[in-house]
Amino acid sequence: QQITINKEIQRFRKTVKEAVGEGYLDRDPFVLYRSKRVVKTVVFLSVEELESLENYQFNHDTLTLIQDLFIFCCYTGLAYREMADLEKKHLVIGFDNNTWIQIKRKKTNKMISVPLLPKAKVIINKYQSDNDAVFPKRSNVSFNTYLKEIAVLVGIDKRLTHHVARKTFASTVLLYNDVPMEIVSELLGHSSISITQAYYGKIVKRKVGDEIKRLAEKK
Repeated sequence: QQITINKEIQRFRKTVKEAVGEGYLDRDPFVLYRSKRVVKTVVFLSVEELESLENYQFNHDTLTLIQDLFIFCCYTGLAYREMADLEKKHLVIGFDNNTWIQIKRKKTNKMISVPLLPKAKVIINKYQSDNDAVFPKRSNVSFNTYLKEIAVLVGIDKRLTHHVARKTFASTVLLYNDVPMEIVSELLGHSSISITQAYYGKIVKRKVGDEIKRLAEKK
């Protein structure tokens, strides 16, 4: 897809720029190149879809595990790698006497701090063990494969992947509950707020639109 092409060329251009700087190339062959713009579509669960997923009872242990881990990430915003690497040492008591997740994000190498919401705490307590790891290990491929089955069973007409949980945290859990964009950016561990705005600007506009519509109905 175009977004993949753009990202690969962006990475390759770093090497090309170094080659130009070292004198291996006379000029940058990409100097006039412009990436095709990609309209970012954020896929996330609505409040109703998230509630349906939380309330569904599976008769299969693995499906229940994937369900719990996905919901956990809907309330913490952890990417797959941080969820998989989460250990007890990453759970600390914060200044507010609440439990926080403090872990370095692999993608940006940035330390993130996320306070545990009650539903996330319940899931952590459910999987308490003597191991250092907070949760049982599952590969990203198998995780997403089971999510497809879960979506069908629950009746969610969306392509569920682990990343949808992170988007749900930012959109349904945070922005739709009036959490400011800069705090959302911090909790997601983005390298800059412009990245957060690029992905979630439309969500904020939709929220404003909903509020104006609600206000108009009262007048």
